[in-house]
Amino acid sequence: MHEKTDVRTMTAGLTVGVTRSAQDSGMAKLTPLHRELVAGLPRTAEQEVRVLFATLLPGDVTPYHSHRFPVTVYMTEGTFTLELDDREPVVIEAGQVYVEPVGVNMTGRNDGKVPARMALFYVCEPDAPFADPVAEIQEPTER
Repeated sequence: MHEKTDVRTMTAGLTVGVTRSAQDSGMAKLTPLHRELVAGLPRTAEQEVRVLFATLLPGDVTPYHSHRFPVTVYMTEGTFTLELDDREPVVIEAGQVYVEPVGVNMTGRNDGKVPARMALFYVCEPDAPFADPVAEIQEPTER
């Protein structure tokens, strides 16, 4: 049996994240996975929340790209290596969370032997592209 709580109590933060069941010990609590301040979230009248699931097979590489808004990556299986311009590579393993920064060119890859599976959480302006492709900079050729 579940109890209903009025909106005023919930928004006051008194019971959000806790459910009650018929059993005395049935208190479920939130387990924080990650918390981070970010810049670059949309400031339009409406925002679109997207939750995506991605799988990279061993050897798969993402295109060279950037994001207009922060992307939160939650790894559920395997390992994902993220190469960000002018930064050390980031290795994200199952159970870990990483927030991809706004406006930084990047590519990701699965160097492992098992699929890399991840949930992606993204808040953006409605209908904004998930990623913007970045042209690879070519070294000048000698003539």
